[in-house]
Amino acid sequence: MIQRKPGALRNGAPFAELPEAFRQLQRHLHGRSGGDREMVEILSLVLQHDEQAVLVAVEMALQDGVSTKTHILNLLHRLTDGAASQVPPMEAPQALVLAQEPKANVARYDSLRPREGGRDAS
Repeated sequence: MIQRKPGALRNGAPFAELPEAFRQLQRHLHGRSGGDREMVEILSLVLQHDEQAVLVAVEMALQDGVSTKTHILNLLHRLTDGAASQVPPMEAPQALVLAQEPKANVARYDSLRPREGGRDAS
C-alpha cells in the first residue's frame, strides 16, 4: 500500500513512531521531488536487511550529509558485507618503469587511408 501512495508517510499513524534518524531523514527528503517515494524505498530496506543495520546506515548518511537511497544502500552493504573488511591491504610499487618505450607507427595509419584515385570506403 505504502509503495503505491508514498504520501501516506506524512500522515500515517504507524509512521509517527519512527526512530529519530528515520524522521530526520524524512525531513531531509520531504522537500525534494520524489522524496516521499525515496523514503518508502529506504524504509522497505528493512524487509531485506536487519532493521538495526538500516538504522545505522541512515545515521551514517545523515552524518555524511548525503541523504540519498543510493548512499544509504552503499553504506548498508559496507556494514553487512563482512568480507570487505577482512581484505588485507595490498602493497603496490611506487612507480613502474618500462623496459622499452613504445614507438608510434604513424605509417600504419597512412596505409589505412584511401588513396587518391582509389575507391573510397563510403
